[in-house]
Amino acid sequence: MIVMGFLAAMLAAAAPGPGGAGNFVLVNGTPVPLAEVSIRRAGTQDWKALQASPAPGAKAPVTFKDDDCAFDIRAKVDGAPVTWAGVNLCDVKSVTLKKDGSAGAWVDYDQ
Repeated sequence: MIVMGFLAAMLAAAAPGPGGAGNFVLVNGTPVPLAEVSIRRAGTQDWKALQASPAPGAKAPVTFKDDDCAFDIRAKVDGAPVTWAGVNLCDVKSVTLKKDGSAGAWVDYDQ
């Protein structure tokens, strides 16, 4: 009984929020312009272009609605494709895409 309750709690925590992902602000935290920005549900193959391609340090609002929370964001950075994998878009105000030659690609969130 205790194990089943624990499993149910774990599954509930892993499930998407009731509203899923919604509008957010995309921030370019790289030192170069972003090009060909696109998004997909994490683990799928269906990329969809985003109209946002902010300059370095700039912000772009993204109108977005999906029942899921986990997404991959892809953009060309300095001419090379970069993917930010497993980005959580539930309950966030903004997502800052960052990239460093030694650390790789990561995301900072403003919730």
